[in-house]
Amino acid sequence: MKNKSFVYALGLFLMFSCSEKKIAVEEPEQKPAITILILPFRDIKPEKVETVAAGIKKIYPNVKVLEVIDFPENAYYRERNRYRADSTIKFLNSRTREGFVTIGLTSKDISATKGKIKDFGIMGLGYRPGKACVASSFRLSRENSDEQFYKIAIHELGHTQGLPHCPEKMCFMRDAEGKNPTNEETDFCKKCKTFLISKNWKFSSI
Repeated sequence: MKNKSFVYALGLFLMFSCSEKKIAVEEPEQKPAITILILPFRDIKPEKVETVAAGIKKIYPNVKVLEVIDFPENAYYRERNRYRADSTIKFLNSRTREGFVTIGLTSKDISATKGKIKDFGIMGLGYRPGKACVASSFRLSRENSDEQFYKIAIHELGHTQGLPHCPEKMCFMRDAEGKNPTNEETDFCKKCKTFLISKNWKFSSI
């Protein structure tokens, strides 16, 4: 009788022990929120930087504006008097630690290789996902330029978080397709918002 009681007690102990271990394994790991670093290049006006920073902070409060710096010399493309966006991102990436994302802001013309076109002028570039991106005000319309610049910046930051281009024409993640459709964009679409919420972005409505 004693042996049977001992075996029964041992079985209960193992059952509860295994259950406790299973619960502990299933607990999700909480990753800390990233910090967005806004890095102005020396050519950009301070008021432009302030406008972009204020817009980003409304939906992602964890933002820090850094001191202005010069463009990396190796990013300059002398033949077209432009700066290569890919080289700029590599430079920014090398300065960005884990847990941070850097966006460079400039008024200079920037470019990247697109298909067979070696040097294609663009408004911004961001790798998906990535730790760095760049946005330029050079190709924006004079009207609503501040609003457009913010939309370009938020678009590239969306790429760094893992968002692809969106088929919704009103969404910030719309593919520009070589044009400037920013005046038609009004917000992130519901699908893109839901994705960003999983990355600790804050929205008043969805």
